[in-house]
Amino acid sequence: MTSHLFSTDSLADTTASLLALDSFAGGGVNLDFDLTFLAHLVAFAVLVMILKPLLFDPLMKVFEERERRTEGAKLLARRMDEKAGELLQRYEAELESVRRIAAEEREHLRAEGAKLEAQILAEGRAEVAKLVEQGRATMEADRKVLRGELSTRAADIARDIASRVLGREVA
Repeated sequence: MTSHLFSTDSLADTTASLLALDSFAGGGVNLDFDLTFLAHLVAFAVLVMILKPLLFDPLMKVFEERERRTEGAKLLARRMDEKAGELLQRYEAELESVRRIAAEEREHLRAEGAKLEAQILAEGRAEVAKLVEQGRATMEADRKVLRGELSTRAADIARDIASRVLGREVA
């Protein structure tokens, strides 16, 4: 016995099996390099040489131009985006400044309004106090006049009431 991986008998059997398969499959492909192959090769080379300046070079220029324009547009878009970002930041800063100024102005107007309201109320209270004082003075004057009239007529009224109660004339 041999310690080889393949024995000579099994190698011969495998070769015979492969030959049998080859004959069963219909045989191999024969390639003949004749003049038609060379004619096709020359025709292909001439076609490439003709199409290169007429088709491939202009097409490559179009592709390069498209790529250049695309990159230019991307660069322009990036610049515009950066500019828009800067404008947005400036706008937001300006808006914040305007809001702050508006808040200060609103507080100033509110304080001024409260001060004016207090002034108007103070003037109104002073006017009301003046009117009340005038009213009291007028009432006091009227009361004095009425008391004077009543004191002069009190004796006559008392006599008249006594006469009616007693049912006779009182002198």
